[in-house]
Amino acid sequence: MSETNERLPLQGIRVLELGTLLAGPFSGRLLGDFGAEVIKIEPPDKADPMRQWGKQKDGHGLWWPIQSRNKKSVTLNLRVKEGQEIFKELVKDADVVIENFRPGTMEKWGLSYEELSEINPGIIMVRTSGFGQTGPYKSRAGFGSVGEAMGGLRYVTGFPDRAPARIGISIGDTLAALFATIGCLTALNERHTSGRGQVVDTALYESVFSVMESIIPDYLLADYVRERMGNILPGVAPSNIYKTQDETYIVIGANADGVFKRLCQAMEQPELFENPKYSTHHARSDHMAELDQLIENWTKTLPAIVCLEILEANGVPSGLIYSAKEILEDPQYKEREMIINVKHEELGDFPMPGVVPKLSRTPGKVKHVGAITMGQHNQEVYSNLLGFDSSKIEELTRNNII
Repeated sequence: MSETNERLPLQGIRVLELGTLLAGPFSGRLLGDFGAEVIKIEPPDKADPMRQWGKQKDGHGLWWPIQSRNKKSVTLNLRVKEGQEIFKELVKDADVVIENFRPGTMEKWGLSYEELSEINPGIIMVRTSGFGQTGPYKSRAGFGSVGEAMGGLRYVTGFPDRAPARIGISIGDTLAALFATIGCLTALNERHTSGRGQVVDTALYESVFSVMESIIPDYLLADYVRERMGNILPGVAPSNIYKTQDETYIVIGANADGVFKRLCQAMEQPELFENPKYSTHHARSDHMAELDQLIENWTKTLPAIVCLEILEANGVPSGLIYSAKEILEDPQYKEREMIINVKHEELGDFPMPGVVPKLSRTPGKVKHVGAITMGQHNQEVYSNLLGFDSSKIEELTRNNII
């Protein structure tokens, strides 16, 4: 077992997280997982709606403890001058500001990157919005769903005889958060050379579009528009779901030549690999439907567990389609610590996803769930970082500044 270091890799990096819901705060979560001190800032009169999103248990939203894990919670009214001045004081000793407001909001508050960089030249501002900080659409409101639609993902999601569908999670926001985090880490690394911060400008629609593979050259160079194709990918076969004897669906991905040969051996039909209709990548694409039918004719003769054992023995990528129940029962998840329990003051042990990715020497860590109450760390942050005494904090609280 490799030696691990107790010091987390982003320890010493201070992040001020503004904004609500998903994309911006998810970036804060990722940075916090690896040791950054993330200070989550909410208006004193308006909680982040994420506190109530998802299913609830005893009045507590079950998404918030995950999204806001490892973060300190403070309140601050950025709509008033005194709150803005306090924020500027926090910026002096910060490394990163995360915000996902509509472009122009920070400028309206006198908290533009230009103004903040005068206070702290090394500050990095991570800005996530629907359409970015420039362009004719920059002022439009934009949720992840709109980014998924205009980034091209919704058009290819679903079945050809039905309207476009959505993926069952907020994938547009998550993709934007991932790209924003990559940008943040890149800017932090570059700062070692220049000593200066910069703006990381991430748009929801661009983040979705960036993972849309070859749809543009497909259209411009091959006059092809990728359409909704259900459970298959255009030109990739076999790669589908297949029903088994016990009415369970399994996924099989055997589109590479060598893997397809092993699938034919697993099916005890080695002659399929020699058949010109299936022997090459393009041939299998041209005869996708009939090939999928041949495979399902085989899977339907066996229970799912037996089918998967045979496929595994032959080195064919395959698996069950998991719900939460199967995830919790799977030994791979347990061995990799992908379901962890973190103490929640009201709910006891709180299960949540573990840290991704796994670092061998300086792995990330979840120290605590998201703060239950707004401003839970006001005293700690404003006293320790800004030197406010108790009377000052009480005055700011009475005046709705914090």
